[in-house]
Amino acid sequence: MALVPPSVDCVAFSSWQWVFLIHVPLAILALVFIGAGVTESRDHNAQKLDRAGILTLSFAVFGFSYLITQGADLGSGARIGVASAAVLAFAAFLVAEKISPYPMFDFSVFRIRQFSGAIMGGIGMNFSYWPFIIYLPIYFSGVLGYDSTTTGLLLLVYTLPLMLMSSTAERLRARYQARVAIPLGLLTLGVGFIAMRIGSSLEGTSWLTMLPGTLIAGIGIGLTNSPTTNTTTGSVSPDRAGMASGIDISARLITLAINIAVLGLLLTQGIASYLKTALGTALDPDELRALAEKIATGNLDGLSQYSPRLATLDPSGALAHAALVNGFGWVMLYSGIGVLALAVISFVVFGPRNVAPQEARDRHLAQGASEARS
Repeated sequence: MALVPPSVDCVAFSSWQWVFLIHVPLAILALVFIGAGVTESRDHNAQKLDRAGILTLSFAVFGFSYLITQGADLGSGARIGVASAAVLAFAAFLVAEKISPYPMFDFSVFRIRQFSGAIMGGIGMNFSYWPFIIYLPIYFSGVLGYDSTTTGLLLLVYTLPLMLMSSTAERLRARYQARVAIPLGLLTLGVGFIAMRIGSSLEGTSWLTMLPGTLIAGIGIGLTNSPTTNTTTGSVSPDRAGMASGIDISARLITLAINIAVLGLLLTQGIASYLKTALGTALDPDELRALAEKIATGNLDGLSQYSPRLATLDPSGALAHAALVNGFGWVMLYSGIGVLALAVISFVVFGPRNVAPQEARDRHLAQGASEARS
């Protein structure tokens, strides 16, 4: 993920095909680093894949995501059916993990406070920062009117701190433990989104009013990412590190998939709410929703052709622009409040000051080996 920001900006200076091609050299480079520096961890008791767990969890996540993104187009019966199927799939996943001798998710690890607190960090990052990176270019281009090159450069402010803050984050974790480092990172991330919300609502909004929020959010993700990864794997025994990492990645990706859908829904609903308040009954509900979805893409130039009635009601395009700003306000506020709440939850879950069990054992073994050598 740390290599994503430069790749985004390379695309801004080249053709769109590089959005796919750039991943080839990055993947090769990642494989070289993995081969040189990553030690294999393995649970020798594991015998087979947990296919039931994989399938039921996949169906549950797909069902919930489909309901969020397509629920408005479904009839009430279909919505109930999709929701029921998703709930049943998730219930089946819980049962499958309970009875499986080799579960994909061993829920007993959640009794480890260090692990559970760190998982909140992974969820928090993918609740706000990573799904918003999909919508932030729309804000820079659709709301602020910047071209793709400028938008790509502005994304660096949002993403580069992820690479720059990793060493600082690990020093914080070493000195104050994960119970402080991870909630602090999430808190910083939430403050960044609140600052973006304030910056986007100011008169004469520009990249300068958005700069403090994007920079603070970037620092927050940098402070959270490395401690979260190292704490989830370090809080269990080495033979279970792979399983712990799998739960961490799954929690991140599931949160990411659902919140990409949620942010899109909030953006559209925020736009529709503003249009409904401004236009009243001038547009019927179906036309209003379709227009809100069109505005949410950030392409405001062709709206007059898409909706001739809007061209009459809003000849200058100021209303559509203000509606888009309002939608992004909803998204930023949701992301900020949500990740601040997760920062509090993470701090509570970590509990009182203590030493991560696995890290304590490792230090004890290292100390014993050192004394034996001396």
